[in-house]
Amino acid sequence: MGHQAQHGTDDTEELLAAHRQLWCHALGYVKSMALKCALDLRIPDTIDRCGGSATLGELLAASEISASNHDYLRRVMRTLTAMRIFAASHDPAKADDAAAISYQLTPASRLLVSSSSSVDDAAGASKENTTTPSILPNIAHLVRPNTISLLFSMGEWMKDESAASVSLYETVHRQGMWACVEDDAANRASFYESMDADTRLVMQAVVRRCPHVFDGIKSLVDVGGGRGTAAAAIVAAFPHIQRCTVMDLPHVVAEAPAGTAGLSFHGGDMFEHIPSADALMLKWILHDWDEDKCIKIMERCKEAIGGKEAGGKVIIIDTVLGSRADDDDDKTCRETYVLDLHILSFVNGAEREEHEWRRIFLAAGFRDYKITHTRGIPSIIEVFP
Repeated sequence: MGHQAQHGTDDTEELLAAHRQLWCHALGYVKSMALKCALDLRIPDTIDRCGGSATLGELLAASEISASNHDYLRRVMRTLTAMRIFAASHDPAKADDAAAISYQLTPASRLLVSSSSSVDDAAGASKENTTTPSILPNIAHLVRPNTISLLFSMGEWMKDESAASVSLYETVHRQGMWACVEDDAANRASFYESMDADTRLVMQAVVRRCPHVFDGIKSLVDVGGGRGTAAAAIVAAFPHIQRCTVMDLPHVVAEAPAGTAGLSFHGGDMFEHIPSADALMLKWILHDWDEDKCIKIMERCKEAIGGKEAGGKVIIIDTVLGSRADDDDDKTCRETYVLDLHILSFVNGAEREEHEWRRIFLAAGFRDYKITHTRGIPSIIEVFP
């Protein structure tokens, strides 16, 4: 009898844990919307302007929220604090919540301050003089209504036999994502501001943590390099690179900022021809394409860098799905699977596991590769002919 009672208790606890797990996942969108609310109210900027710590009352005033609604903001901030987007402290000597509760930036919310600011020691930074790039445009782009709404149709889209050739984005919006970016000036501006913001952060990490990747390179082509943000970071960090070219479609390079020192721009189609160089770089490019198209891009890359004796390589900055070395890295690994569905919904692209990358490289005629993982989303893959 006692054994049966214990067994029943175990089953109940397991069911309750499963119930909690399902609720957390089903309500995951609430976390995204709480984050969007904070961005709409410019909470990170307000805390930054207040010297890194702001009371609830100061947030209310800056956000133009009525004092009678203070509890709504407090509850949003409580959720974001539990998510570790912000930190919170409470002064028990003050009875009024508006004065007693104060909020601080964390490493995550510091990335959401609209202008770059110095990283202080409290955020866990080293004492070197550094700045934190803002990825506010990138995160704001990810929580836009038209970014989220198309996911409601994912199940129906999968039933369509044409899904392999017509993306979910195109099914919902009646036009492919790239066409929408090209045709709509506001959408185009939002997209490139988002990409540039992400690029500044990723390239800061790459040039500081993996400078060896660029050793011995005298010429480089950034394939699909947009407005040249990544290439500019490379030129500034590695003056030994004598020639750096940004390649993208003609209409993209036509809008590139003029006078970027050390850069040249080349309009072309990476599926047809890529200019020759010691090294080629593809940042967040291959995950936009299916395997056959990735193989074709890599074949053009191999033509551009020559054979083994030429000593060239392709530098890919992209996601590698799969296990990592420790618990924190394993959490990063699990989160990247969500990115795979995100990219699938927009362009029928894919985030890939190592064996999938290997298959592409070998099919395109490459002989070897080396992966350097980071603690973030991207990994650096060096591919050798």
